Amino acid sequence: MTRTLITGASDGLGRALAYALADRGHELIVHGRDATRLAEVAERTGAQAIRADLSSLAEVRRLAAAVDGELDVLVNNAGIGFGPPGEARQLSADGYELRLAVNYLAPYLLTQLLLPRLKRSAPARIVNVASIGQRPFDVDDPMMLRGYDGTEAYRRAKLALIAHTFDLAEELSGTGVTANCLHPATLMPTTMVRQAGTGEIDSLERGLAATLRLVVDPELEGVTGRYFDREREARALDQAYDVDFRKRLRELTESLVGARA
Repeated sequence: MTRTLITGASDGLGRALAYALADRGHELIVHGRDATRLAEVAERTGAQAIRADLSSLAEVRRLAAAVDGELDVLVNNAGIGFGPPGEARQLSADGYELRLAVNYLAPYLLTQLLLPRLKRSAPARIVNVASIGQRPFDVDDPMMLRGYDGTEAYRRAKLALIAHTFDLAEELSGTGVTANCLHPATLMPTTMVRQAGTGEIDSLERGLAATLRLVVDPELEGVTGRYFDREREARALDQAYDVDFRKRLRELTESLVGARA
């Protein structure tokens, strides 16, 4: 039986993915922040439920520690959207820019902590839910102390997550663990989209189909280091392929995670 951890599974895409995988016989571990909604998902799917606030690195570590046994699939889906227009810059529990912390640092750390379990279960898959909305990441101002904007912060963090996915795929070469990322759909009817007030474009079902494919499609066995726009392989922003940038980003990330770990 395939054992899968989904972060952000109490709402939106993560919740739909949990239901779809449960129907396919996956043994699930589901994460969320809202205890009531998380319990609903756990009851419907028979999953182990772990509540954690991913804006805290300590909570990320607690989440990882609560995952026992082997792990076949990790879906890093949890995230914070643009926020309401004009929202002031916010900080995480560790004093980091909030969207950087939740959308990038949390999945980075969680993945690193769970890699031993994934390697033991190989072939295994890591799926990072990113976005087509990407902006160049400023390594010299990662906390956006200058000219903060919630949409820009979200897009920079997603670019960092994509770049990390490419690094991770290279690091895991030969282990049987693959790492891919995707833009599941554009402005699905989810809580984060409603909060941003941007309107909706794609259906939740479209995002689910694209994400589910990366988790279960046998044709993607061994495929790694790719970025997908929905169900089509695509090219991310050029910076994500820049080896020098990725090295600087990795060094920065390790210093941020290590300083607060």
